Amino acid sequence: MRPSVTLKLATSLDGRISTASGESKWITGEAARLQGHRLRAAHDAILVGVETVLADDPELTARLPGRPVDQPLRVVLDSRLRTPPTAKIARADSLILTAAEPAAIGAARIERVDAPDGRPSPEAALQAIRRAGAGSVLIEGGGQVAASFLRAGLVDRLEWFRAPILLGGEGRPCVGALALAKLADAPKFRRLSAEPLGDDLWERYERI
Repeated sequence: MRPSVTLKLATSLDGRISTASGESKWITGEAARLQGHRLRAAHDAILVGVETVLADDPELTARLPGRPVDQPLRVVLDSRLRTPPTAKIARADSLILTAAEPAAIGAARIERVDAPDGRPSPEAALQAIRRAGAGSVLIEGGGQVAASFLRAGLVDRLEWFRAPILLGGEGRPCVGALALAKLADAPKFRRLSAEPLGDDLWERYERI
């Protein structure tokens, strides 16, 4: 059985995750970011693509005030092993999944997985995450990673934080191309709740 998959999105009202230049800190406010850390703490693994690592150098840790947290496994999809050895993610509690011949990157564990189009497939990534002992994974970025899991029908839930700003068409979209020929082919979700978090809106969905 594969791990359950939650896609977390933190966007502008028009679904952008950054400006055209890549600036994204911070689109959402403090309350939404705190809830994002609660989501991290509630999942066994956090997954991002290498472009997120290169752009933001994230720690991908769960940080909650006043209490220690069992940290989730950090997972990076990195087709060509571009993660710098100095990256915050290049540590012993991280897993880098690649299509390339494994090579050392800091203390991170490297695993070569099935990559039919030159990129680790979502199915192979979930198999590797399950082998690592994780039963749930939170996808945090970027748009191409989100699109690949949506195209494969592997996203079970959405946690969407919308900030009351507009970034326009030149901003980077939260979901990349889905290659839809018909509206009927679009991934479908049912809204579970919608509530304000400070100035932001937190929407929760499950796959139909």
